[in-house]
Amino acid sequence: MQNAYVIQGFRTPVTKAGKGGLRGMRSDDLAVNVIEYLMSHVPDIDPALVDDCIVGCANPEGEQGLQIGRLISMRALGESVPGMTVNRYCASGLEAIAIASAKIRAGFGHIYIAGGTESMSMIPMTGYKFAPNYETAKDHPDSIIGMGLTAEAVAKKYGISRHQQDEFALRSHQLAAKAQEYGSFSNEIVPIEVEEVYIENDERKNRKYTVSEDDGIRRDTSLEALGSLKPAFAIGGSVTAGNSSQMSDGAAFVLVVSDEIVNKYNLKPFAKLIACSVAGVDPLYMGMGPVAAIPKALKMANLSMSDIQVTELNEAFASQACAVINELNMDIRTVNVNGGAIALGHPLGCTGAKLSIQVINEAIRRGEKYAMVSACVGGGQGIAGIYEILYHK
Repeated sequence: MQNAYVIQGFRTPVTKAGKGGLRGMRSDDLAVNVIEYLMSHVPDIDPALVDDCIVGCANPEGEQGLQIGRLISMRALGESVPGMTVNRYCASGLEAIAIASAKIRAGFGHIYIAGGTESMSMIPMTGYKFAPNYETAKDHPDSIIGMGLTAEAVAKKYGISRHQQDEFALRSHQLAAKAQEYGSFSNEIVPIEVEEVYIENDERKNRKYTVSEDDGIRRDTSLEALGSLKPAFAIGGSVTAGNSSQMSDGAAFVLVVSDEIVNKYNLKPFAKLIACSVAGVDPLYMGMGPVAAIPKALKMANLSMSDIQVTELNEAFASQACAVINELNMDIRTVNVNGGAIALGHPLGCTGAKLSIQVINEAIRRGEKYAMVSACVGGGQGIAGIYEILYHK
């Protein structure tokens, strides 16, 4: 059985949906930029040798439709390279990496591009046409409930106060600001050249600019500012825009290869995905998905929570992140050490790959052996992936 190694990984900056620097960029264009940049770092590998391009995307319609995975593979790697689209909503990017790793371990290929892309500027949260099945709505109404209301349900059930949520949100912004200041993300971000057409004084104009940093961090926020925000989803609730993840645009991809390719091209493996599990939970408390998924992944890897030295736990909402940390007795000092989605954004289908890249790089900097990515998933699921770090500076 071949091992599956993550060799390189890069991402775009993550910017605010609707008003950030990538608001006018299609997600397939973002993906092509990242994949071409990724392949330029392994120049000995002919892109035509890639067995498949696996693309996570949570809302594959509109500008993200027409089987976006194939459209990306054709442009970024050549028409002989196939592509597929994976949708496990917020877990799609990590799921793509898991599929690539599993295929290599099964002997179904040697070279894969895997990751995800999402433009929440162009595709609404629930897509262009929300049309739930009648039987589903009747028998499982919580499966189509708004995500903000699930966060409220988690806060109530698990006793997460508004103050706790705002404190966690402030921590996210402060850690992200420090990480950006120290350049922690600089070696993983692909600068994106944007050409924008706009109207000014009834005249059509063009401008070009480069986006090279995540733009969601609020360096000047405070507990007072966060505490002044009104509930966003429920009257008298505790979940606000300030303690929720940001809707965002972005793309992230990794190169996953077999032992044979590592040896043939003398490549430097960064990490390998040694376990990945998914689990289903009550959709009303979908934010608790990691509580079910993480123990399964740890068991697969024959590890305990104390063996994981750094974790990226997607901050869909502060309420669910706090509840997960409490329920699993996680060491907060090892969780989201560079901030999370509350400050850095959550471009749905991209997020799992983005967090994988971030956690691998952080574990390398710290000289740690095991790192984990986990996320809750809309509809009542959770995912957890554990990486063994193979390269240290």
